[in-house]
Amino acid sequence: MSYSVGQVAGFAGITVRTLHHYDEIGLLVPSERTHAGHRRYNDTDLDRLQQILFHRELGFPLDEVAALLDDPDADPCAHLRRQHELLTARIEKLQKMAAAVEHAMEARTMGIELTPEERFEVFGDHDPEQYAEEAERRWGGTEAYAESQRRAARYTKDDWRRLQAETDDWTGRYVALMAAGGQPADEAAMDLAEEHRRHIGKWFYECPHPMHRCLGAMYVADERFKAFYDSTRPGFADHLSAAIAANADRHTA
Repeated sequence: MSYSVGQVAGFAGITVRTLHHYDEIGLLVPSERTHAGHRRYNDTDLDRLQQILFHRELGFPLDEVAALLDDPDADPCAHLRRQHELLTARIEKLQKMAAAVEHAMEARTMGIELTPEERFEVFGDHDPEQYAEEAERRWGGTEAYAESQRRAARYTKDDWRRLQAETDDWTGRYVALMAAGGQPADEAAMDLAEEHRRHIGKWFYECPHPMHRCLGAMYVADERFKAFYDSTRPGFADHLSAAIAANADRHTA
């Protein structure tokens, strides 16, 4: 059984020109030729080509490949073991490189890999990455920020839907409490503040009560956060901030 140069190039995923070059330098001389001078390769030739491509992938110069393959004292089994060792080392190196790339990707993304249509479907008019750059400037060196990035990078569209559904449910209950005249220091308001803290811990990062208190203060001090909460109901930001402070006092007393 023999094969044409075009067939061998197709098997090996290389060009006909490459096979011509290997023939010209004596690295892979086909065992047969037709009366018209066309190259024909047999199974032994294909085995040698496989060895050539192994070594080429590992970075060996072609002259060294020829010397290795033409060594009459070479043990075929030892040769294969050496190739296996080299390939294993190459795989380990590539795995480390892949891990480094994944870490870099994680550090540069909020992890919300959704199309614009899917984002609107999940979040509505709210853009969850609106303040991403500022968040990285403020808290990029903190463990809480890193943990938030790690978790968000794993979330699927369904995860974001569940997160948003929980947020909407909590918001509806808090608005209802305010509409009923509930005060920030009331137990029901403090319970909702505690639920808010645990929601952060569940989906983003651990949020101890002192940290939660700081977040509550920011909801009032930062005009953008205040506008975001107050767009749901006037006075929402101040009410929630006070409830968070009261809840923190309750748990740290």
